[in-house]
Amino acid sequence: MRKAELDRRTLLAAMAGLPLAACAHRTGAAGAGNLGVATFNIWHDAGGRWPTRLRLLTAALRAADADVIALEEVLEDAGKSLPNQATTIAHDLGYPEVHFVAPEPEGSPKRYGNAILTRLPVIEVARRKLEPLSDYRTAIRVRVRTGDGPVDVVGTHLAWQPEAAAVRAQQVADLLAWLPQDDMPLVIMGDFNAPLDDPGLAALGPPRFASALAPGAAPTTLNPARGHAPRVIDHIFADSAHFAVAAAKVIGSDAVDGEYPSDHFGVAARLTRKAIGR
Repeated sequence: MRKAELDRRTLLAAMAGLPLAACAHRTGAAGAGNLGVATFNIWHDAGGRWPTRLRLLTAALRAADADVIALEEVLEDAGKSLPNQATTIAHDLGYPEVHFVAPEPEGSPKRYGNAILTRLPVIEVARRKLEPLSDYRTAIRVRVRTGDGPVDVVGTHLAWQPEAAAVRAQQVADLLAWLPQDDMPLVIMGDFNAPLDDPGLAALGPPRFASALAPGAAPTTLNPARGHAPRVIDHIFADSAHFAVAAAKVIGSDAVDGEYPSDHFGVAARLTRKAIGR
């Protein structure tokens, strides 16, 4: 075979492999040292315009380009012919993994809870009904494989009453006690229904955790256009021993033709793995 022909075939083979490499980067492990995460309370089917809000939610989440997404207020309702909203969002985004938790047992005609979507390989999934059970709150943990090894990502949604700091503290304590005690790098995110200085969130503060959105970095994650007083209550807490926060921002805060994705705004962050023991 002539050298020119050999070079041409080598070049064609290399070009053929490029789309596959891009796909592997998109759906496989996150790039070494880098993890994108996002959380969004999607407001179930409230407001009567779910199909419109669905398009806005998927647009905001697609732009965030997160490896792992936590969703709160996720509804599936057979009586309304409403499929699981997290499954619908995952399908629209092209995320191959979606995992859901609700207080209601599987097979119930209506379930309402939290979900995690990811484009990373999933190693294991665990679900928890948080104490006190009377508040019907849940948490979901997904262990994913990244370029730097496994990471646990947790999604949750805590008690909403402003005076319920003690209940939130009990829920956080129950959540932390439930997690594996194996020093796995950890990210906890969701709707905590409280600002960072709420006593109920004390166990999620320094030195163990860092908030992706620093105090004062955003005016609100509650949507004032939907009747809320401005407060930052949606958080991403990164394990300080394993992660540094490279960037964080509020997402889904713009209206399109007078409609918003939700009565909350989302939060997205880019986390950088610390080189521990290297």
